Amino acid sequence: MALTDADVQKQIKHMMAFIEQEANEKVEEIDAKAEEEFNIEKGRLVQTQRVKIMEYYEKKEKQIEQHKKIQMSNLMNQARLKVLRARDDMITDLLNEARQRLGEIAKDPARYSTLLEGLLLQGFYQLLEPKVTIRCRQQDVEMVQTAVIKNIPIYKEAVKSNIDVRIDQERFLPSEICGGVEVYNDNGKIKVSNTLESRLELMAHQMMPEIRVNLFGANSNRKFMD
Repeated sequence: MALTDADVQKQIKHMMAFIEQEANEKVEEIDAKAEEEFNIEKGRLVQTQRVKIMEYYEKKEKQIEQHKKIQMSNLMNQARLKVLRARDDMITDLLNEARQRLGEIAKDPARYSTLLEGLLLQGFYQLLEPKVTIRCRQQDVEMVQTAVIKNIPIYKEAVKSNIDVRIDQERFLPSEICGGVEVYNDNGKIKVSNTLESRLELMAHQMMPEIRVNLFGANSNRKFMD
């Protein structure tokens, strides 16, 4: 039995509906898969960016912490240097005050002459030379001459040897120093500096650890003393 036009049209519509349904289902499937893939990719990108952001801020946090440590270290070093400078200034002031007091000694003839005798005799003993030259302040020449005359017999008795002493009348020690003498061997190559300033510097160097302890207390970080 032949199909009528109406039957053909019906079959065609049915086939078109089926194809359209299949197409819609395929589109929905593609959309669903695309949505799923999009969500997966979006989640991956979000996670990747989250990790990057976390790493960035962790890095920044470490940089800030390191910067803080450096700043704190710098501040502590600056504070430590200020303390050391203040201590050095205090010691310098102390030594300057000691130098001023030394200048007062030369103003007392009895006390100063006794001191000169000791400084000269010490110079003789340190050199142990048969001929020595003494250099002093010009204003001390007479007092030094008296001290030399007094010390020569003492030296001879102690070392059982003669000594020829000359006072340099051409080159004097600066008049502004506190006092004392310099004693040279015959050719002038060996010198014993027994000026009051040199004795103070020597004493200050030897006693510096003790001075620092008395002024500032013991340093708990210090393993050895000078």
